[in-house]
Amino acid sequence: MTPSRDDQPMSAQDPREQLTERALTIEQAKTLLGGADATSMELSSRRTGMSFQRTRMSAERTLMSIIRTALSLIGFGFTIYQFFGHMLEVPGVGLRPHAPRNFGIALVGLGMVLLTLGILYHIRYMQGLRAEREEMIREGLIHGESHYPISLTLITAGLLWLLGLLAIVSMTFNVAPFA
Repeated sequence: MTPSRDDQPMSAQDPREQLTERALTIEQAKTLLGGADATSMELSSRRTGMSFQRTRMSAERTLMSIIRTALSLIGFGFTIYQFFGHMLEVPGVGLRPHAPRNFGIALVGLGMVLLTLGILYHIRYMQGLRAEREEMIREGLIHGESHYPISLTLITAGLLWLLGLLAIVSMTFNVAPFA
């Protein structure tokens, strides 16, 4: 019994080559499915195209949840810095002089690391999804009528990252815009 393509390790092969090997043309799919009629093939192609859109939107929702978590960490870190920074001026408070700043910077930094990893993951995932979609379009398995619009979620994540960077600079050097 010879091993099938699915039994072989896939780590040594380029992902695009894997997609090309798996892809079927419309004629091959018709033969495999026993001569399915054109309507069935058209509906299947459209459902597959819509599934790519649903997967893209799911990736957007995942990035939004990462943004929400990072925003909480950044906001909480900056709030701690501001609140306990003002508590240092109150007589009788036993805080070390740089404790609020250090803890605030740590939380903002953690939020930025999380956001950076989320952005990188999102970009890599979307590149892979687009490559697979383009391969299926070339093979004629799906229609390429719908496009992938610019990700407003990714733009928002980038802007939040810049805001976090400004917060860290402001907290570290006690300079505007947040000082």
